[in-house]
Amino acid sequence: MNSPAYPPMIVMGVSGCGKSTVGRLLAEKLGSVFIDGDDLHPASNKEKMAAGHPLNDGDRKPWLATIGDELSESAQDGTPAVIACSALKRSYRDLLRGHEPSTLFIHLRGTADLIQHRLDERSHEYMPPTLLASQLNTLEAIEPDEAAIEVDVSLSPEEIVAQVAKTLNTP
Repeated sequence: MNSPAYPPMIVMGVSGCGKSTVGRLLAEKLGSVFIDGDDLHPASNKEKMAAGHPLNDGDRKPWLATIGDELSESAQDGTPAVIACSALKRSYRDLLRGHEPSTLFIHLRGTADLIQHRLDERSHEYMPPTLLASQLNTLEAIEPDEAAIEVDVSLSPEEIVAQVAKTLNTP
């Protein structure tokens, strides 16, 4: 069996940037599997966020390890997954790469005003719009040595996927 022409990917960014929507569309385009990292949070994390409290590194570490395991298993199975995960800090991305070194990060970036507007227009199971400020404060820029594609979320999800596919040289 030929290995896919793409690595496992994390579609990353703050809440409301479109990780799940873009991740689903990208996985579909690549013929891959999509995993929403939100579904992998333990109940305690969901409860904490629903109460309006941001997660700390201790809360995130087991969750990130679970996502890292999914990345690694999908690469070993020959169908690298596309996973939506905030991956806001370099240390989080390093932890994920520790599980699967070939991981490519698709960073969905946008202005705080645009993302706040999107959050105000939606309802999320446990992520209130009030936590955006803490996520923006936590977000660390992609560094030059990180395998990443950065895309502006003012584009439509379809345009974002087309841009990523073009960068990956995928028809």
